[in-house]
Amino acid sequence: MTNPTLSTPVPDAIASPNGDRFALTFAPLSLEEVYALADDPGNGAVVVMSGMVRNQTDGKPVVALEYQAYAPMAVAIFQQIAASIRSNWPEVKRVVIFHRTGRLQIGEISVLVAVGSPHRREAFEACQNAIDTLKHNAPIWKKEHWADGSSSWVSIGACETDEK
Repeated sequence: MTNPTLSTPVPDAIASPNGDRFALTFAPLSLEEVYALADDPGNGAVVVMSGMVRNQTDGKPVVALEYQAYAPMAVAIFQQIAASIRSNWPEVKRVVIFHRTGRLQIGEISVLVAVGSPHRREAFEACQNAIDTLKHNAPIWKKEHWADGSSSWVSIGACETDEK
């Protein structure tokens, strides 16, 4: 796979026989690439969720985030998420889950989840299920780097389910 903005391969990407794709990578993520991977001639909808590094958490200024993961288990969780989606929404055509690791700056994309399906409702529901499950089950941790020079680690599994 190639990231169009960098023209470099994403070596960690794993493809399943049904066209699903999963990656845990240091490389910047591309909306265009993930959308294209989720697309299929049988789709009537592709829903993409893009998680980005924001400049604050609970009103406290953030300057960067750093992600670390236990890669083999994280990718296995991504695959389990896709299997669960296919069980609950059998018409889904493609599931793509990519997550960054390393240090990310404000505005950079940290996670992309895309679901392609014949109908929008199942695409939206499956995409929301995928990101919620990922945030609670995948062994991925983030370190928030604060404007005052301090930092703290946060387990993604500790995220609230009712984020806005």
